[in-house]
Amino acid sequence: MLTVSARAIGRKKPIVSDFSVPVPGGAAGGVLLLRDVIEHVVRQEVAAFRDRQAERRLFRALTAKQIEDGVATGKVAAGASDLDQAVDADRAVATALEAFADGLFMVVVDDAEHRDLDAAVPLAPTSRLTFIRLTMLAGG
Repeated sequence: MLTVSARAIGRKKPIVSDFSVPVPGGAAGGVLLLRDVIEHVVRQEVAAFRDRQAERRLFRALTAKQIEDGVATGKVAAGASDLDQAVDADRAVATALEAFADGLFMVVVDDAEHRDLDAAVPLAPTSRLTFIRLTMLAGG
C-alpha cells in the first residue's frame, strides 16, 4: 500500500490523517508519470468518499460511548445531512491536475520533490506520497 499524507506550509498538524491506497501498477510498484500518480490517488479517494456515503445511508444506532464522545466534542451525529453529493471522478482529477499546474500544491514521493506532471516517479509498496498545500503570499 502507498501511504498518502497531506500537509500545509506553516501548519504542524496534517490537513487529514494519513491514509493508504493500493500501489498503482500492482504490488510490485513501478515507474509512473506524476500525473498518473495524482490521478490514481484522486480516483481512490473519490471511491472511498462514495463508499462512506453509502455506509451513512444505512441506519445506525449509536453506542453510549459514541454519544458520550459526541457530547464531549459538541456534536452528536448518526450520519450526514446531505448523502446525495454527486462527485465526478474525471472532474476531480482535472481539478487536481490543474491545481498542481497552477502551483497550489507540490508532491513529494519518498523525500524527492516532483515538479513536472510528466516526470517519471518510481513507486514501491513502501513509498510515501505527500501532498503539500502551498500558501500564496499577498503583496504588491
